[in-house]
Amino acid sequence: MSHTPATPRIGLIIVGDEILSGRRQDKHFSQIVQFLSARGLQLAWAQFLGDDRARLVEAYRRSFASGDIVFSCGGIGGTPDDHTRQAAAAALDLPLALHPEAEALIAQRCAELAQQGQGSADMSLPENQQRLQMGVFPEGSEIVPNPYNRIPGFFIREHTFVPGFPVMAWPMIEWTLDHRYGALHHQHVRAEHSFVVFGLPESRITPAMEAVEQRWPGVRAFSLPSVGNGRAHIDLGVKGEPAAAEAAIAFLRDEALRLGGELASQATTVSGPRP
Repeated sequence: MSHTPATPRIGLIIVGDEILSGRRQDKHFSQIVQFLSARGLQLAWAQFLGDDRARLVEAYRRSFASGDIVFSCGGIGGTPDDHTRQAAAAALDLPLALHPEAEALIAQRCAELAQQGQGSADMSLPENQQRLQMGVFPEGSEIVPNPYNRIPGFFIREHTFVPGFPVMAWPMIEWTLDHRYGALHHQHVRAEHSFVVFGLPESRITPAMEAVEQRWPGVRAFSLPSVGNGRAHIDLGVKGEPAAAEAAIAFLRDEALRLGGELASQATTVSGPRP
């Protein structure tokens, strides 16, 4: 997918010491790649960060300055180890403020819990005042609705901030993709072709891959070797504009055969504008 002003790059930031320590396994990356692919979009970069406010501020300063669309998962709660809201505000040199819509939604959630016998709907109580901290966002933010428990995330400067819990984060990200970025869906036709080849080292096929990118500008060649589990092989492929990609994959297959490779399965995917 070419990156023009109409199709900005999309980035992902995943926040949490528990991910970096291995206490929890990240589930966001693969799922968000799927959400984007289903809409004819793709992820340009991803970053994993711990709950370190200074590092978060640095990372958000870079991402805000990039102009990229960014999804940030985790760290927006109200406990001392949550730093994302504060870091985003510091990165933008903005004050934090209780968002009125977030305040109303959190109060509604507290009332619902009280009806279930959990806590009180009195928002003056210390525990509910603490809950309101989850609605304190960088000034000028818009809320991102949370269908799971009403506690919203926030959106500012093409950045969408959601909780780390997949059950909350994923519908919030899908909502953002469809409501804020629907015009970007399936804008460009893009094809990806690949085939499996045995008996061919990467070093031998690399010049052919370089030739693909020289002869068909905009087409990218890729190589995914597999070793240590059965017979060694390479998944070779190209991606780009359909006509050029089709010519490029034919060239790459011919070169693989000429260089002594044994071809196996082939795969093709195409994404682009829908009727």
